[in-house]
Amino acid sequence: MANIAKKNIYDAIVVGSGISGGWAAKELTEKGLRTIVLEAGRPINPAQDYTEHVPPWELRHRGRLDPKQSQEQFIQKNSGACDGFAGKFFVSDKENPYSFDSNQPFHWIRGRQVGGRSITWGRQVYRWSDLDFEANHREGIAVDWPIRYPDIAPWYDYVEEFAGISGQAEHLPHLPDGKFLPAMAMNCAELAVREAIQKKFNRQRLLTIGRTAVLTENHKGRLACHYCGPCERGCITRSYFSSLNATLPAAEATGRLTLRPHSVVHSVLYDEKSDRATGVRVIDGQTREEIEIYGRMIFLCASALESVRILLNSVSRRFPHGLANSSGVLGRYVMDHTMGGGAVGTLPGLEEHDYFSQRPNGIYVPRFRNVNDEFPAFQRGYAFQGRAFRERWERGVALKGFGADFKQSLKGYGPWRTVFYGFGECLPRHSNFVEIDPNLRDHWGIPALKIQVGWGENERAMLKDMSDTAVELLEAAGARDLTPFIEDNPPGLTIHEMGGARMGRDPKTSVLNGHNQAHDVKNLFVTDGACMTSSACQNPSLTYMALTARACDFAVRQMREGHI
Repeated sequence: MANIAKKNIYDAIVVGSGISGGWAAKELTEKGLRTIVLEAGRPINPAQDYTEHVPPWELRHRGRLDPKQSQEQFIQKNSGACDGFAGKFFVSDKENPYSFDSNQPFHWIRGRQVGGRSITWGRQVYRWSDLDFEANHREGIAVDWPIRYPDIAPWYDYVEEFAGISGQAEHLPHLPDGKFLPAMAMNCAELAVREAIQKKFNRQRLLTIGRTAVLTENHKGRLACHYCGPCERGCITRSYFSSLNATLPAAEATGRLTLRPHSVVHSVLYDEKSDRATGVRVIDGQTREEIEIYGRMIFLCASALESVRILLNSVSRRFPHGLANSSGVLGRYVMDHTMGGGAVGTLPGLEEHDYFSQRPNGIYVPRFRNVNDEFPAFQRGYAFQGRAFRERWERGVALKGFGADFKQSLKGYGPWRTVFYGFGECLPRHSNFVEIDPNLRDHWGIPALKIQVGWGENERAMLKDMSDTAVELLEAAGARDLTPFIEDNPPGLTIHEMGGARMGRDPKTSVLNGHNQAHDVKNLFVTDGACMTSSACQNPSLTYMALTARACDFAVRQMREGHI
Protein backbone atom coordinates (compact mmCIF):
# COMPACT_ATOMS: atom_id res chain seq x y z
CA MET A 1 0.00 0.00 0.00
CA ALA A 2 0.99 3.62 -0.39
CA ASN A 3 3.67 5.10 1.84
CA ILE A 4 2.59 7.75 4.30
CA ALA A 5 2.86 11.26 2.84
CA LYS A 6 5.58 13.50 4.22
CA LYS A 7 3.14 16.21 5.28
CA ASN A 8 0.65 13.75 6.75
CA ILE A 9 -2.31 15.55 5.14
CA TYR A 10 -5.27 13.56 3.81
CA ASP A 11 -8.83 14.11 2.69
CA ALA A 12 -10.04 11.68 5.34
CA ILE A 13 -8.67 9.92 8.41
CA VAL A 14 -10.23 6.63 9.50
CA VAL A 15 -9.31 5.36 12.97
CA GLY A 16 -9.64 1.57 13.13
CA SER A 17 -9.58 -1.11 10.44
CA GLY A 18 -12.30 -3.50 11.63
CA ILE A 19 -15.93 -3.88 10.53
CA SER A 20 -16.71 -0.13 10.49
CA GLY A 21 -13.25 1.14 9.57
CA GLY A 22 -13.02 -1.17 6.59
CA TRP A 23 -16.34 0.10 5.27
CA ALA A 24 -15.31 3.72 5.80
CA ALA A 25 -12.06 3.06 3.91
CA LYS A 26 -13.90 1.44 1.01
CA GLU A 27 -16.59 4.09 0.71
CA LEU A 28 -14.35 7.13 1.09
CA THR A 29 -11.65 5.95 -1.33
CA GLU A 30 -14.20 4.83 -3.91
CA LYS A 31 -15.75 8.30 -3.73
CA GLY A 32 -12.38 9.85 -4.59
CA LEU A 33 -10.90 10.77 -1.21
CA ARG A 34 -7.27 10.19 -0.29
CA THR A 35 -7.77 8.26 2.92
CA ILE A 36 -5.46 7.03 5.65
CA VAL A 37 -6.55 4.17 7.90
CA LEU A 38 -4.83 4.13 11.30
CA GLU A 39 -4.66 0.73 12.99
CA ALA A 40 -3.28 0.40 16.52
CA GLY A 41 -2.02 -3.14 15.95
CA ARG A 42 0.15 -5.07 13.56
CA PRO A 43 -0.40 -6.06 9.93
CA ILE A 44 -1.75 -9.53 9.21
CA ASN A 45 -0.37 -11.99 6.66
CA PRO A 46 -3.17 -14.54 6.07
CA ALA A 47 -0.77 -17.14 4.69
CA GLN A 48 1.11 -17.11 8.00
CA ASP A 49 -1.43 -15.92 10.57
CA TYR A 50 -4.57 -17.83 9.64
CA THR A 51 -4.69 -21.23 11.34
CA GLU A 52 -8.09 -22.68 10.40
CA HIS A 53 -6.42 -25.66 8.72
CA VAL A 54 -3.65 -26.24 11.27
CA PRO A 55 -4.17 -29.51 13.22
CA PRO A 56 -3.84 -29.40 17.02
CA TRP A 57 -0.78 -31.65 17.10
CA GLU A 58 1.25 -29.03 15.25
CA LEU A 59 0.86 -26.63 18.18
CA ARG A 60 2.88 -26.87 21.36
CA HIS A 61 -0.14 -27.10 23.65
CA ARG A 62 -2.45 -28.77 21.14
CA GLY A 63 -4.49 -25.61 20.69
CA ARG A 64 -4.73 -24.64 24.34
CA LEU A 65 -3.57 -21.22 25.41
CA ASP A 66 0.08 -21.15 26.44
CA PRO A 67 0.32 -20.64 30.25
CA LYS A 68 2.47 -17.53 29.79
CA GLN A 69 0.03 -16.18 27.22
CA SER A 70 -2.82 -16.95 29.60
CA GLN A 71 -1.21 -14.67 32.20
CA GLU A 72 -0.86 -11.97 29.55
CA GLN A 73 -4.48 -12.34 28.39
CA PHE A 74 -6.29 -12.84 31.68
CA ILE A 75 -9.39 -11.01 30.38
CA GLN A 76 -9.23 -12.08 26.73
CA LYS A 77 -9.08 -15.79 27.57
CA ASN A 78 -12.68 -15.57 28.81
CA SER A 79 -13.64 -15.41 25.15
CA GLY A 80 -14.00 -18.91 23.76
CA ALA A 81 -12.04 -17.95 20.65
CA CYS A 82 -8.89 -16.84 22.50
CA ASP A 83 -6.89 -20.06 22.45
CA GLY A 84 -3.63 -21.41 21.08
CA PHE A 85 -4.91 -21.04 17.52
CA ALA A 86 -6.42 -17.56 17.62
CA GLY A 87 -4.95 -15.94 20.74
CA LYS A 88 -2.76 -13.82 18.45
CA PHE A 89 -5.91 -11.96 17.39
CA PHE A 90 -6.62 -10.72 20.92
CA VAL A 91 -4.82 -8.00 22.87
CA SER A 92 -2.45 -8.26 25.79
CA ASP A 93 -4.41 -7.21 28.86
CA LYS A 94 -1.20 -6.11 30.55
CA GLU A 95 -0.43 -3.67 27.73
CA ASN A 96 -4.06 -2.56 27.40
CA PRO A 97 -5.35 -2.12 30.96
CA TYR A 98 -8.62 -0.64 32.13
CA SER A 99 -10.25 -0.55 35.54
CA PHE A 100 -13.59 -1.61 36.97
CA ASP A 101 -15.17 -2.28 40.35
CA SER A 102 -14.41 -5.82 41.49
CA ASN A 103 -18.07 -6.20 42.43
CA GLN A 104 -19.16 -5.22 38.92
CA PRO A 105 -16.73 -6.74 36.39
CA PHE A 106 -16.62 -5.88 32.71
CA HIS A 107 -14.81 -8.16 30.27
CA TRP A 108 -13.61 -5.99 27.40
CA ILE A 109 -12.62 -8.33 24.55
CA ARG A 110 -10.42 -6.58 21.98
CA GLY A 111 -8.48 -7.30 18.83
CA ARG A 112 -5.75 -4.95 17.72
CA GLN A 113 -4.48 -5.89 14.26
CA VAL A 114 -5.34 -4.98 10.70
CA GLY A 115 -8.87 -6.29 10.38
CA GLY A 116 -9.62 -5.85 14.08
CA ARG A 117 -12.30 -8.10 15.49
CA SER A 118 -13.73 -8.70 12.01
CA ILE A 119 -11.25 -11.61 11.87
CA THR A 120 -12.83 -13.33 14.89
CA TRP A 121 -16.45 -12.10 14.92
CA GLY A 122 -19.40 -14.51 15.01
CA ARG A 123 -20.67 -13.41 11.54
CA GLN A 124 -24.36 -13.41 12.54
CA VAL A 125 -26.17 -10.54 10.78
CA TYR A 126 -29.75 -9.43 11.36
CA ARG A 127 -31.55 -6.28 10.35
CA TRP A 128 -33.30 -4.03 12.80
CA SER A 129 -36.89 -2.89 12.28
CA ASP A 130 -38.93 -0.01 13.62
CA LEU A 131 -39.83 -2.22 16.57
CA ASP A 132 -36.23 -1.43 17.57
CA PHE A 133 -35.76 2.11 16.24
CA GLU A 134 -39.01 3.33 17.85
CA ALA A 135 -38.64 1.52 21.18
CA ASN A 136 -37.02 4.34 23.17
CA HIS A 137 -39.60 6.85 21.98
CA ARG A 138 -42.51 4.47 22.51
CA GLU A 139 -41.47 3.61 26.06
CA GLY A 140 -40.02 6.97 27.13
CA ILE A 141 -36.54 5.52 27.73
CA ALA A 142 -33.29 7.45 27.04
CA VAL A 143 -33.69 9.43 23.78
CA ASP A 144 -35.33 8.73 20.45
CA TRP A 145 -33.33 7.40 17.52
CA PRO A 146 -33.02 10.11 14.85
CA ILE A 147 -33.62 7.54 12.10
CA ARG A 148 -36.19 4.89 11.22
CA TYR A 149 -36.03 1.68 9.20
CA PRO A 150 -36.74 3.33 5.81
CA ASP A 151 -33.68 5.56 6.36
CA ILE A 152 -31.32 2.61 6.72
CA ALA A 153 -33.05 -0.09 4.62
CA PRO A 154 -31.33 0.88 1.32
CA TRP A 155 -27.98 0.76 3.11
CA TYR A 156 -28.73 -2.68 4.53
CA ASP A 157 -29.32 -3.70 0.90
CA TYR A 158 -26.08 -2.09 -0.17
CA VAL A 159 -23.79 -3.70 2.38
CA GLU A 160 -25.47 -7.11 2.14
CA GLU A 161 -25.02 -7.21 -1.62
CA PHE A 162 -21.31 -6.50 -1.26
CA ALA A 163 -20.59 -8.63 1.81
CA GLY A 164 -22.54 -11.72 0.77
CA ILE A 165 -25.11 -12.85 3.36
CA SER A 166 -26.63 -16.33 3.37
CA GLY A 167 -30.06 -16.71 4.91
CA GLN A 168 -33.67 -17.70 4.53
CA ALA A 169 -36.55 -15.25 4.04
CA GLU A 170 -39.19 -15.60 6.77
CA HIS A 171 -41.36 -12.51 6.12
CA LEU A 172 -41.35 -11.29 9.71
CA PRO A 173 -42.10 -7.54 10.00
CA HIS A 174 -39.90 -7.21 13.11
CA LEU A 175 -36.94 -9.06 11.49
CA PRO A 176 -36.83 -7.80 7.90
CA ASP A 177 -35.51 -10.12 5.21
CA GLY A 178 -32.36 -9.12 3.36
CA LYS A 179 -30.48 -9.63 0.11
CA PHE A 180 -29.65 -13.27 0.68
CA LEU A 181 -27.41 -15.81 -0.95
CA PRO A 182 -28.76 -19.40 -0.71
CA ALA A 183 -29.32 -20.43 2.91
CA MET A 184 -27.24 -23.09 4.61
CA ALA A 185 -29.10 -26.35 5.17
CA MET A 186 -30.43 -27.31 8.56
CA ASN A 187 -29.81 -30.86 9.71
CA CYS A 188 -32.58 -33.40 10.31
CA ALA A 189 -32.88 -32.65 14.02
CA GLU A 190 -33.11 -28.90 13.46
CA LEU A 191 -35.78 -29.43 10.80
CA ALA A 192 -37.74 -31.64 13.19
CA VAL A 193 -37.55 -29.00 15.92
CA ARG A 194 -38.57 -26.26 13.47
CA GLU A 195 -41.63 -28.24 12.40
CA ALA A 196 -42.64 -28.98 16.00
CA ILE A 197 -42.27 -25.35 17.08
CA GLN A 198 -44.28 -24.13 14.11
CA LYS A 199 -47.04 -26.66 14.87
CA LYS A 200 -47.17 -25.68 18.55
CA PHE A 201 -46.78 -21.91 18.30
CA ASN A 202 -48.16 -21.13 14.80
CA ARG A 203 -45.27 -18.80 13.81
CA GLN A 204 -45.55 -16.83 17.03
CA ARG A 205 -42.24 -18.52 17.67
CA LEU A 206 -40.16 -19.55 14.70
CA LEU A 207 -36.93 -21.43 14.15
CA THR A 208 -34.85 -20.59 11.09
CA ILE A 209 -31.29 -21.00 9.88
CA GLY A 210 -28.93 -18.26 11.02
CA ARG A 211 -28.30 -15.30 8.74
CA THR A 212 -24.56 -15.18 8.37
CA ALA A 213 -21.83 -13.30 6.52
CA VAL A 214 -20.43 -16.54 5.08
CA LEU A 215 -20.63 -17.28 1.36
CA THR A 216 -22.65 -20.23 0.10
CA GLU A 217 -21.58 -19.52 -3.48
CA ASN A 218 -18.67 -17.70 -5.10
CA HIS A 219 -19.19 -13.96 -4.75
CA LYS A 220 -17.25 -10.93 -5.99
CA GLY A 221 -13.95 -12.79 -6.30
CA ARG A 222 -14.32 -14.65 -3.00
CA LEU A 223 -14.87 -18.40 -2.77
CA ALA A 224 -17.80 -20.25 -1.25
CA CYS A 225 -17.28 -21.71 2.20
CA HIS A 226 -16.02 -25.30 2.35
CA TYR A 227 -17.30 -25.84 5.91
CA CYS A 228 -13.98 -26.46 7.63
CA GLY A 229 -15.44 -24.99 10.83
CA PRO A 230 -13.12 -22.82 12.97
CA CYS A 231 -13.79 -19.42 11.39
CA GLU A 232 -12.33 -17.51 14.34
CA ARG A 233 -8.87 -18.62 13.24
CA GLY A 234 -9.09 -16.82 9.89
CA CYS A 235 -10.28 -17.79 6.42
CA ILE A 236 -7.70 -18.24 3.69
CA THR A 237 -10.42 -18.59 1.01
CA ARG A 238 -11.99 -15.28 2.14
CA SER A 239 -15.34 -17.06 2.40
CA TYR A 240 -16.51 -15.11 5.41
CA PHE A 241 -16.77 -11.34 5.41
CA SER A 242 -14.09 -9.32 7.17
CA SER A 243 -12.45 -6.02 6.40
CA LEU A 244 -9.24 -7.90 5.66
CA ASN A 245 -11.06 -10.19 3.23
CA ALA A 246 -13.27 -7.67 1.45
CA THR A 247 -13.48 -3.94 2.21
CA LEU A 248 -9.79 -3.11 2.67
CA PRO A 249 -8.81 -4.84 -0.62
CA ALA A 250 -11.57 -2.85 -2.34
CA ALA A 251 -10.17 0.37 -0.86
CA GLU A 252 -6.64 -0.55 -1.84
CA ALA A 253 -7.74 -1.18 -5.43
CA THR A 254 -8.61 2.52 -5.78
CA GLY A 255 -5.00 3.59 -5.25
CA ARG A 256 -6.17 6.17 -2.73
CA LEU A 257 -5.65 4.17 0.47
CA THR A 258 -2.81 4.54 2.93
CA LEU A 259 -2.85 1.92 5.67
CA ARG A 260 -0.68 2.65 8.68
CA PRO A 261 -0.47 -0.15 11.28
CA HIS A 262 1.16 0.30 14.71
CA SER A 263 -0.62 3.65 15.01
CA VAL A 264 -2.17 4.07 18.46
CA VAL A 265 -4.45 7.11 18.39
CA HIS A 266 -4.21 9.21 21.53
CA SER A 267 -6.72 11.95 20.71
CA VAL A 268 -8.34 14.10 18.05
CA LEU A 269 -6.85 17.50 17.30
CA TYR A 270 -9.32 20.39 17.40
CA ASP A 271 -9.01 24.00 16.23
CA GLU A 272 -11.28 26.39 18.12
CA LYS A 273 -11.08 29.15 15.50
CA SER A 274 -12.41 27.02 12.67
CA ASP A 275 -14.51 24.89 15.05
CA ARG A 276 -13.26 21.80 13.26
CA ALA A 277 -11.22 18.71 13.99
CA THR A 278 -7.92 19.05 12.16
CA GLY A 279 -6.35 15.63 12.64
CA VAL A 280 -5.26 13.08 15.22
CA ARG A 281 -2.39 12.65 17.62
CA VAL A 282 -0.77 9.23 17.18
CA ILE A 283 1.71 7.26 19.30
CA ASP A 284 3.78 4.97 17.11
CA GLY A 285 3.16 1.48 18.47
CA GLN A 286 6.76 0.38 17.99
CA THR A 287 8.88 3.49 18.66
CA ARG A 288 6.42 5.39 20.92
CA GLU A 289 7.16 8.48 18.85
CA GLU A 290 4.36 11.03 18.90
CA ILE A 291 3.22 12.26 15.49
CA GLU A 292 0.31 14.25 14.15
CA ILE A 293 -1.71 13.36 11.06
CA TYR A 294 -4.07 15.87 9.47
CA GLY A 295 -7.27 15.46 7.49
CA ARG A 296 -10.36 17.33 6.32
CA MET A 297 -12.70 14.82 7.96
CA ILE A 298 -12.28 12.17 10.62
CA PHE A 299 -14.12 8.89 11.07
CA LEU A 300 -13.74 7.18 14.45
CA CYS A 301 -14.23 3.43 13.95
CA ALA A 302 -11.96 2.11 16.68
CA SER A 303 -14.73 0.08 18.45
CA ALA A 304 -17.31 1.57 20.77
CA LEU A 305 -15.33 2.06 23.96
CA GLU A 306 -12.05 2.85 22.22
CA SER A 307 -13.67 5.62 20.14
CA VAL A 308 -15.22 7.05 23.30
CA ARG A 309 -11.85 6.85 25.04
CA ILE A 310 -10.25 8.83 22.21
CA LEU A 311 -12.92 11.52 22.48
CA LEU A 312 -12.63 11.69 26.28
CA ASN A 313 -8.87 12.15 25.92
CA SER A 314 -9.41 14.93 23.35
CA VAL A 315 -9.72 17.90 25.68
CA SER A 316 -9.50 21.60 24.91
CA ARG A 317 -10.64 24.90 26.36
CA ARG A 318 -14.03 24.56 24.67
CA PHE A 319 -14.35 20.84 25.42
CA PRO A 320 -12.71 20.26 28.81
CA HIS A 321 -14.62 16.99 29.31
CA GLY A 322 -14.03 15.45 25.92
CA LEU A 323 -14.40 16.48 22.29
CA ALA A 324 -17.95 17.06 21.02
CA ASN A 325 -19.28 16.69 24.56
CA SER A 326 -21.35 19.84 25.05
CA SER A 327 -24.25 17.52 25.95
CA GLY A 328 -22.33 15.91 28.80
CA VAL A 329 -23.47 12.42 27.74
CA LEU A 330 -20.18 11.29 26.16
CA GLY A 331 -19.31 7.99 27.81
CA ARG A 332 -22.85 7.45 29.11
CA TYR A 333 -25.53 4.90 28.18
CA VAL A 334 -23.11 2.06 27.48
CA MET A 335 -24.77 -1.28 26.67
CA ASP A 336 -23.94 -4.88 25.83
CA HIS A 337 -26.23 -7.78 25.07
CA THR A 338 -26.98 -10.03 27.98
CA MET A 339 -26.45 -13.70 27.15
CA GLY A 340 -26.60 -17.11 28.74
CA GLY A 341 -30.18 -18.09 29.47
CA GLY A 342 -31.26 -21.27 27.75
CA ALA A 343 -31.61 -25.03 27.85
CA VAL A 344 -30.30 -28.22 26.25
CA GLY A 345 -32.11 -31.50 25.69
CA THR A 346 -31.94 -34.87 23.98
CA LEU A 347 -34.02 -35.40 20.85
CA PRO A 348 -34.98 -39.08 20.40
CA GLY A 349 -36.00 -40.92 17.24
CA LEU A 350 -33.31 -39.80 14.82
CA GLU A 351 -30.53 -42.22 15.76
CA GLU A 352 -30.28 -43.60 12.22
CA HIS A 353 -29.43 -40.15 10.87
CA ASP A 354 -26.15 -38.25 10.99
CA TYR A 355 -24.57 -35.15 9.46
CA PHE A 356 -21.18 -34.28 8.06
CA SER A 357 -18.96 -31.17 7.76
CA GLN A 358 -18.65 -28.30 10.22
CA ARG A 359 -21.30 -25.80 9.21
CA PRO A 360 -20.13 -22.34 10.37
CA ASN A 361 -23.61 -21.28 11.38
CA GLY A 362 -26.38 -22.21 13.78
CA ILE A 363 -30.14 -21.89 14.10
CA TYR A 364 -32.01 -18.77 15.17
CA VAL A 365 -35.28 -18.11 16.98
CA PRO A 366 -36.19 -14.43 16.44
CA ARG A 367 -37.57 -12.31 19.23
CA PHE A 368 -41.15 -13.11 20.23
CA ARG A 369 -41.55 -11.28 23.56
CA ASN A 370 -43.18 -7.80 23.40
CA VAL A 371 -43.70 -8.05 19.65
CA ASN A 372 -47.46 -8.40 19.19
CA ASP A 373 -48.54 -8.72 22.81
CA GLU A 374 -47.14 -7.02 25.90
CA PHE A 375 -45.19 -9.27 28.25
CA PRO A 376 -45.30 -7.76 31.75
CA ALA A 377 -42.16 -9.33 33.23
CA PHE A 378 -39.75 -7.04 31.34
CA GLN A 379 -39.36 -4.55 28.50
CA ARG A 380 -37.98 -5.36 25.05
CA GLY A 381 -36.96 -8.93 24.20
CA TYR A 382 -34.39 -11.53 23.25
CA ALA A 383 -33.58 -14.08 20.55
CA PHE A 384 -32.11 -17.56 20.64
CA GLN A 385 -29.14 -18.91 18.78
CA GLY A 386 -28.33 -22.60 18.93
CA ARG A 387 -27.85 -25.84 17.06
CA ALA A 388 -28.63 -29.54 17.00
CA PHE A 389 -25.76 -32.01 17.01
CA ARG A 390 -24.84 -35.63 17.70
CA GLU A 391 -22.47 -36.29 20.53
CA ARG A 392 -19.29 -37.87 19.24
CA TRP A 393 -16.02 -38.98 20.75
CA GLU A 394 -15.90 -35.80 22.85
CA ARG A 395 -18.35 -37.57 25.15
CA GLY A 396 -15.38 -39.83 25.94
CA VAL A 397 -14.92 -38.21 29.35
CA ALA A 398 -17.46 -40.81 30.45
CA LEU A 399 -15.96 -43.64 28.39
CA LYS A 400 -13.22 -45.89 29.72
CA GLY A 401 -11.07 -48.45 28.03
CA PHE A 402 -7.86 -49.17 26.19
CA GLY A 403 -6.71 -50.59 22.87
CA ALA A 404 -8.52 -51.48 19.67
CA ASP A 405 -11.93 -52.12 21.27
CA PHE A 406 -11.85 -48.76 23.00
CA LYS A 407 -10.89 -46.94 19.80
CA GLN A 408 -13.69 -48.69 17.96
CA SER A 409 -16.17 -47.60 20.63
CA LEU A 410 -15.19 -43.97 20.04
CA LYS A 411 -16.44 -44.25 16.45
CA GLY A 412 -19.96 -44.66 17.69
CA TYR A 413 -22.24 -41.68 18.04
CA GLY A 414 -24.13 -40.47 21.05
CA PRO A 415 -27.67 -39.06 21.01
CA TRP A 416 -28.91 -35.99 19.17
CA ARG A 417 -28.78 -32.91 21.39
CA THR A 418 -30.40 -29.51 20.82
CA VAL A 419 -29.41 -26.30 22.58
CA PHE A 420 -31.01 -22.85 22.66
CA TYR A 421 -28.87 -19.98 23.97
CA GLY A 422 -30.40 -16.55 24.52
CA PHE A 423 -29.17 -13.05 23.65
CA GLY A 424 -31.18 -10.19 25.13
CA GLU A 425 -31.52 -6.44 24.81
CA CYS A 426 -29.88 -4.18 27.37
CA LEU A 427 -31.72 -0.98 28.24
CA PRO A 428 -29.75 2.26 27.85
CA ARG A 429 -29.14 3.73 31.30
CA HIS A 430 -27.29 6.85 32.41
CA SER A 431 -25.70 4.83 35.24
CA ASN A 432 -23.80 2.62 32.78
CA PHE A 433 -20.79 4.65 31.73
CA VAL A 434 -17.07 4.89 31.09
CA GLU A 435 -14.67 7.65 32.08
CA ILE A 436 -10.94 8.28 32.07
CA ASP A 437 -9.15 6.67 34.99
CA PRO A 438 -6.86 9.42 36.36
CA ASN A 439 -4.34 6.89 37.68
CA LEU A 440 -4.02 4.35 34.87
CA ARG A 441 -2.23 4.49 31.53
CA ASP A 442 -1.65 1.90 28.87
CA HIS A 443 1.64 0.62 27.44
CA TRP A 444 1.89 3.73 25.22
CA GLY A 445 1.24 6.23 27.99
CA ILE A 446 -2.35 6.96 26.99
CA PRO A 447 -4.90 7.44 29.82
CA ALA A 448 -7.05 4.32 30.17
CA LEU A 449 -10.75 3.82 30.84
CA LYS A 450 -12.59 3.14 34.03
CA ILE A 451 -15.70 1.12 33.16
CA GLN A 452 -18.81 1.14 35.32
CA VAL A 453 -21.39 -1.00 33.54
CA GLY A 454 -23.73 -3.55 35.09
CA TRP A 455 -26.96 -5.43 34.48
CA GLY A 456 -30.28 -4.15 35.74
CA GLU A 457 -33.39 -5.99 36.88
CA ASN A 458 -34.80 -5.95 33.35
CA GLU A 459 -31.84 -7.90 31.98
CA ARG A 460 -31.93 -10.37 34.87
CA ALA A 461 -35.63 -11.02 34.35
CA MET A 462 -34.98 -11.60 30.69
CA LEU A 463 -32.31 -14.22 31.44
CA LYS A 464 -34.74 -16.21 33.55
CA ASP A 465 -37.38 -16.10 30.84
CA MET A 466 -34.81 -17.26 28.27
CA SER A 467 -34.28 -20.39 30.32
CA ASP A 468 -38.01 -21.00 30.81
CA THR A 469 -38.95 -20.56 27.15
CA ALA A 470 -35.99 -22.61 25.91
CA VAL A 471 -37.46 -25.49 27.92
CA GLU A 472 -40.87 -24.84 26.32
CA LEU A 473 -39.36 -24.99 22.83
CA LEU A 474 -37.56 -28.24 23.58
CA GLU A 475 -40.66 -29.77 25.17
CA ALA A 476 -42.65 -28.87 22.07
CA ALA A 477 -40.11 -30.85 20.03
CA GLY A 478 -40.39 -33.88 22.30
CA ALA A 479 -36.91 -33.49 23.78
CA ARG A 480 -35.94 -35.40 26.92
CA ASP A 481 -33.39 -34.98 29.70
CA LEU A 482 -33.89 -31.23 29.68
CA THR A 483 -31.24 -29.13 31.39
CA PRO A 484 -32.11 -25.44 31.78
CA PHE A 485 -29.35 -22.98 32.62
CA ILE A 486 -28.79 -19.33 33.50
CA GLU A 487 -25.18 -18.19 33.17
CA ASP A 488 -23.71 -15.30 35.12
CA ASN A 489 -21.83 -13.58 32.31
CA PRO A 490 -20.51 -10.06 32.97
CA PRO A 491 -21.16 -7.21 30.54
CA GLY A 492 -18.61 -7.05 27.76
CA LEU A 493 -18.28 -10.79 27.28
CA THR A 494 -20.96 -10.87 24.58
CA ILE A 495 -18.56 -8.57 22.65
CA HIS A 496 -21.48 -6.41 21.49
CA GLU A 497 -20.59 -3.30 23.51
CA MET A 498 -22.49 -0.26 22.29
CA GLY A 499 -23.21 3.34 23.19
CA GLY A 500 -21.15 6.09 24.77
CA ALA A 501 -21.50 8.56 21.89
CA ARG A 502 -25.13 8.07 21.01
CA MET A 503 -27.08 9.41 18.07
CA GLY A 504 -30.06 11.66 18.75
CA ARG A 505 -32.15 14.54 17.52
CA ASP A 506 -31.17 17.08 20.19
CA PRO A 507 -27.55 18.29 20.64
CA LYS A 508 -28.34 18.83 24.31
CA THR A 509 -28.90 15.10 24.91
CA SER A 510 -26.78 13.33 22.28
CA VAL A 511 -23.33 13.39 20.71
CA LEU A 512 -24.19 12.56 17.08
CA ASN A 513 -26.96 13.45 14.66
CA GLY A 514 -28.86 11.15 12.32
CA HIS A 515 -25.88 10.83 9.97
CA ASN A 516 -23.35 9.89 12.68
CA GLN A 517 -21.96 13.43 12.52
CA ALA A 518 -20.96 15.11 15.77
CA HIS A 519 -23.40 17.87 16.65
CA ASP A 520 -20.53 20.04 17.91
CA VAL A 521 -17.82 19.29 15.34
CA LYS A 522 -19.15 18.99 11.81
CA ASN A 523 -16.22 17.14 10.23
CA LEU A 524 -16.14 14.43 12.91
CA PHE A 525 -18.07 11.17 12.46
CA VAL A 526 -18.40 8.13 14.72
CA THR A 527 -19.83 5.02 13.03
CA ASP A 528 -18.88 2.08 15.23
CA GLY A 529 -20.90 0.76 18.17
CA ALA A 530 -20.40 3.98 20.14
CA CYS A 531 -23.14 5.62 18.06
CA MET A 532 -25.92 3.26 19.16
CA THR A 533 -28.90 4.80 20.94
CA SER A 534 -30.35 1.45 22.01
CA SER A 535 -29.14 -2.11 21.58
CA ALA A 536 -32.07 -4.20 20.26
CA CYS A 537 -31.31 -7.92 20.67
CA GLN A 538 -29.91 -8.65 17.20
CA ASN A 539 -26.18 -8.99 16.58
CA PRO A 540 -25.20 -5.39 15.77
CA SER A 541 -22.42 -5.54 13.16
CA LEU A 542 -24.69 -5.36 10.10
CA THR A 543 -26.18 -2.14 11.45
CA TYR A 544 -22.70 -0.69 12.01
CA MET A 545 -21.83 -1.46 8.37
CA ALA A 546 -25.00 0.13 7.02
CA LEU A 547 -24.65 3.23 9.21
CA THR A 548 -21.02 3.63 8.13
CA ALA A 549 -21.78 3.42 4.41
CA ARG A 550 -24.66 5.87 4.88
CA ALA A 551 -22.53 8.31 6.88
CA CYS A 552 -19.74 8.23 4.28
CA ASP A 553 -22.20 9.07 1.52
CA PHE A 554 -23.48 12.02 3.54
CA ALA A 555 -20.01 13.22 4.54
CA VAL A 556 -18.67 13.28 0.99
CA ARG A 557 -21.73 15.19 -0.22
CA GLN A 558 -21.22 17.68 2.61
CA MET A 559 -17.57 18.07 1.64
CA ARG A 560 -18.37 18.66 -2.01
CA GLU A 561 -20.99 21.24 -1.08
CA GLY A 562 -18.43 23.09 1.04
CA HIS A 563 -19.97 22.39 4.43
CA ILE A 564 -16.95 20.39 5.64
